[in-house]
Amino acid sequence: MTDQEFDQCIVRMQQGEKEALKEVYQDYLSFVYAIALDILKNKENAEDVTSDFFIKIWNISNSYRPGNGHKAWMARIIKNMTIDFLRKHKKEVLMDILEDASGESETESYGRSIYGGDCKSVVEEEVMVEMSVEEALAVLNSAEREIITLKIMGDMTFKEIAALLDQPMGTVTWKYQNAIKKLRRCGYE
Repeated sequence: MTDQEFDQCIVRMQQGEKEALKEVYQDYLSFVYAIALDILKNKENAEDVTSDFFIKIWNISNSYRPGNGHKAWMARIIKNMTIDFLRKHKKEVLMDILEDASGESETESYGRSIYGGDCKSVVEEEVMVEMSVEEALAVLNSAEREIITLKIMGDMTFKEIAALLDQPMGTVTWKYQNAIKKLRRCGYE
């Protein structure tokens, strides 16, 4: 979807046309979900936040300003929503841990799964025959994963990514190239 098409969808949403939201949903579901999953590291939570995202853009469609790049606008919103989700659930997990300080409770293991406590390491020299996208992305650090997700899933330019992440474009392209090299060393094309 182009910026102009997205702008038209937003105008239609402001007029109460649900079909416009459906078009945005169909075009950007995987983009939004990929960002949420990258931050949350939990499929169910990423699905919940992604669903809430589309409700939110329906409700805040009046705040959208055309001409600033709709993908960056959406990425900023979903990123903020996932961070808010983590903050909210971190408080809940901490309260449960304080209440039950003896041994590891279900809440603590849930908290570790939310925050990616059990990270698997990958030996870069090992040649892998088959690798899923999830496994491939596990070899990258969070900054590299975010850039790869925005570039490939979001089809964003390096300039848009640099503006969204508030980093120099040279840094973004350097991290992207390093990430691609890591993926190739692991046998993922």
